[in-house]
Amino acid sequence: MRIPFNKPHLVGTEIEYIQEAHRLGQLSGDGIFTKKCSAWLEDYSGCARALVTHSCTASLEIAAFLCRLQPGDEVIMPSYTFVSTANAFVIRGAVPIFADIRSDTLNIDESRVEDLITEKTRAIVAVHYAGVSCAMDELLRIAQKYSLVVIEDAAQGIFSTYKDKPLGSIGDYGCFSFHETKNIISGEGGALLVRCQENVERAEIIREKGTDRSKFFRKMVDKYTWVDVGSSYLPGEITSAFLWGQLEAGREITQMRRAIWDLYDSELKSLVRDRGYKTPTVPAECAHNAHMYYLLVHTKKERDRLLKRCRERGLGCVFHYVPLHSSPAGKRYGLALSDMSNTERVAETILRLPLWVGINADEVISTLIECISY
Repeated sequence: MRIPFNKPHLVGTEIEYIQEAHRLGQLSGDGIFTKKCSAWLEDYSGCARALVTHSCTASLEIAAFLCRLQPGDEVIMPSYTFVSTANAFVIRGAVPIFADIRSDTLNIDESRVEDLITEKTRAIVAVHYAGVSCAMDELLRIAQKYSLVVIEDAAQGIFSTYKDKPLGSIGDYGCFSFHETKNIISGEGGALLVRCQENVERAEIIREKGTDRSKFFRKMVDKYTWVDVGSSYLPGEITSAFLWGQLEAGREITQMRRAIWDLYDSELKSLVRDRGYKTPTVPAECAHNAHMYYLLVHTKKERDRLLKRCRERGLGCVFHYVPLHSSPAGKRYGLALSDMSNTERVAETILRLPLWVGINADEVISTLIECISY
């Protein structure tokens, strides 16, 4: 592709920090750079504890452990999301209850959530699609009414806010991704934000293979041992060193992405409006991080034809998720108990544009207009 969908951005300090980690002699987990990243995330979000992990999948799995789920418990989530959102709860024996999404933000439709709650419901997962927040006030109201846990899948949401609160810091737990396709990257990588202090100790234990190793290093016990269930969710120190360079420059990265997103929006909106296409909606109470820019066209046939034209001209546009409720595992492990028309329509008609720091946005726009007008 002349213009690939994604191109990882380097800020210039990542290799220096990796070399420093090696010089310090610790490349396994929870070295100086992991601690720097954790402290930064805690200061950024105001959470009680930020635990850096090897992936957002790992963070979601820890959150699922913390929900103390029993086989057959139900967790409400959108079908239009990545498989990790559901997998984390399925491996704990829970049943994903798939909800439809809104037609504007493509987030879980909060107006449909309460109808899906049963005596088995234990949690709601709010997936902040494209870095635009779900309607968190309503989801929190519902959760409080029914004593449910709220997990924010903020994989795409770092540096986005809802009513000036950072995404990931609003629910009981927040999960970030630092995969190379995200805004802030470390190749692979993630983080779990724990809002309440009372849940911190168990989160640390689960992350550390079910041991109280963190208490040992804080000299709270004279040896560490196996005390609970858990797994190995730590990142290597090389990953954290790379991430630290990105976090230091995170606000500048976000500003550069916003400039590209704003240019796309200003240059494309009139054209797509004339054709009846839709562009991203950002509610007034949300500030987004320019993670994604997309078009919603009329039909799957039209979307596929447009994708083919773009690729023939070297423009790396892509579609996105296959809805979980229609996937083989989704049918086996989850339930779709309501209409999924928005989810199915978006999955068939979305076209995502390349968006990365350093991209020639004018070339993307001109090529896309040529393809649309063909």
